[in-house]
Amino acid sequence: MHDSYETVTAGETVELGSYKLTGEEIRSFANRYDPQEFHLSDDPDSPFGGLVASGWQTAAVTMRLLVEGYLREAHTVGSPGLDGLRWLEPVRPGDRLSATLTLGEKEPFDEGRGLVHQEIETHNQDDQQVLWVDALALYPRES
Repeated sequence: MHDSYETVTAGETVELGSYKLTGEEIRSFANRYDPQEFHLSDDPDSPFGGLVASGWQTAAVTMRLLVEGYLREAHTVGSPGLDGLRWLEPVRPGDRLSATLTLGEKEPFDEGRGLVHQEIETHNQDDQQVLWVDALALYPRES
């Protein structure tokens, strides 16, 4: 795994694992954080034709996969934010989400840290991309 900015190789890809969402989880998340009707109800007349997960929940599941599949072992030192986030397809109960990280462009951030763009893609079990993120990660620089 990467212990410094200098050891990161642009273009490297890491499979982050998968997670299956249930209807109960979707409703619970929505009740707490995004209580829009289509995140709470199975109504077939809703804009999505039934229950769908909040995009924020999809992002949170992706973050969990990123932590378990990469960040716990990598020596990152935080993040100044995102350069992009897109929800591309609705996530439904029973969907199995799988995420992939691709390390991208690198640039010095300050004297002690380097910045790396991290493209994160999340797909469902039918290989439909449901989320795309351009995240920024900081790594310590070698002295």
